[in-house]
Amino acid sequence: MTPAPTVPRTHWVEPAPGVRLWVEEHGDPQAPALLLIMGAASSGLAWPDPLVHGLAQRHRVIRYDHRDTGRSTWSFAGRPYAVADLARDAVAVLDSLGVERAHVVGMSLGGILVQLLVADHPGRLLSATVFGTCAASEAEWTRADGTKATPADLPPVDPRLIEEWSRPVEERDEAAEIEHRLHHWKLLGGDRIPFDEPFFRDQEQRVIRHTGHHTPSRAHALADQSGLVRTAELARNEVPFLVLSAPADPVYPPDHATHLSQVVGAARLEEIPGMGHALPPAVWLPLARAIEDHTARAAS
Repeated sequence: MTPAPTVPRTHWVEPAPGVRLWVEEHGDPQAPALLLIMGAASSGLAWPDPLVHGLAQRHRVIRYDHRDTGRSTWSFAGRPYAVADLARDAVAVLDSLGVERAHVVGMSLGGILVQLLVADHPGRLLSATVFGTCAASEAEWTRADGTKATPADLPPVDPRLIEEWSRPVEERDEAAEIEHRLHHWKLLGGDRIPFDEPFFRDQEQRVIRHTGHHTPSRAHALADQSGLVRTAELARNEVPFLVLSAPADPVYPPDHATHLSQVVGAARLEEIPGMGHALPPAVWLPLARAIEDHTARAAS
């Protein structure tokens, strides 16, 4: 996937007193807006440039740094906030750019935030696409064999990641931090697509240059996670909703996508072959095609 680079337009958005978010746009300002919401502790640059440039051929693509990532304000230590505040930040981004309605795409924590937008601000959305995430719902679901299950029956995180996340936090120099991140991405990527070390090394070097330091962000792991369940609101959703299943996801195995597709109204389920909990070059084209097909369906 090698689309022609697009010229970025950079903005600063202030969703709360003392908080500024770095925001970047690509594509025709008159095209339908497409807001990309990344996962926990991840800069907006974690949306790979070629994927962004490809989507910008048909959309006004907007990506941004969450609080405590990238160039946005790192404020959690002095002013703690809740995960739900990050969803309100997404609305503030749209408001600041004068976007009345947008297609939204969310990965991992971004997928939870998209669900909050669907539940709380459905009038602002043209469509929603999520992947690598779980349902903000406590509703039951049906397994492939026809038996009923509860969210508690969903498969857990891969033990290798649990072990990785449970290790004590260490101070690292930049080189060691990059190696640590590469190891983490290798685990997240799953076992179906060969690990593309040069791509992820370049990405993390770019994120560090963009951020201005290599200190990892831990704010989102510490943020208040209460008030995220929207069982009834999601069940009656009418926003065109696409759930992309990642068969090699070690964080949210495919049953999570099945559950999510069943408990959200107007939802469809598709699979991106080989995808794990990462965005290596091998998934860009099928991912872009799935997103573009969904936004086109929503517009028809």
